[in-house]
Amino acid sequence: MALKIKTREIEYTAADGAKLIGYFAAPETDAAVPGVIVAPEWWGRNEYTEQRARELAEHGYAALAIDMYGDKKVTTASSEAYAWMMQTFEDPDTIVNRASAALSTLAQQEEVNADQLAAIGFCYGGKVILDLARSGANLQAVATFHANLSPKAPAQEGAVKAEILVLHGELDSMVSLDDVAAFKAEMHAAKVEHEVIVFEDAKHGFSNPLADERAKANGVDLGYSAAAEKASLEAMYELLDRKLK
Repeated sequence: MALKIKTREIEYTAADGAKLIGYFAAPETDAAVPGVIVAPEWWGRNEYTEQRARELAEHGYAALAIDMYGDKKVTTASSEAYAWMMQTFEDPDTIVNRASAALSTLAQQEEVNADQLAAIGFCYGGKVILDLARSGANLQAVATFHANLSPKAPAQEGAVKAEILVLHGELDSMVSLDDVAAFKAEMHAAKVEHEVIVFEDAKHGFSNPLADERAKANGVDLGYSAAAEKASLEAMYELLDRKLK
């Protein structure tokens, strides 16, 4: 049974001065619970990201849907999303700085047990949390959905504290199976506990029911898969429950 939850927006500031606005959801309970940051697709901190945060709260986690662009900017145009995303690549520290600020903000909430933290991310948000994990952040678990797997810098042995779960679509034309193999090699070299699950016939964006609509509107190769969405979320909750509860 889903737990009763509460939500609110939280403003925070990153080291680069960016004013960011997260969306926080937590179960209605007096006990501190594990915390999870939710990093969005390149569209920004939209309703989809907030929905995932609410679902986490209903499962007993406190979740913060994070803002990577500032002022909770969102778009449905791939050209605008690409431009905003690329702005966060201009300075190599921007992504980790903004994600670190979000993780710190989450940990400071009274509803959160700061010793039990995890991160999930979708597409661009997957890269965000992987780079956060590679930086040595205090995370117990990381789960990515159709993520950009390429590192800012490869993980170093002993740096990554999290167990990492990568959920990938077999037909993803934006992140190839060669990219997946390179990621696995990186994780093995750094001795990081990890698992990669590849879903047959699934495209980039498989977890988002709006993927087909966004693909048609923008001429990009996305596709929703109800089966892959269900299986990937089940795998994510198995990891979070095992590592945090």
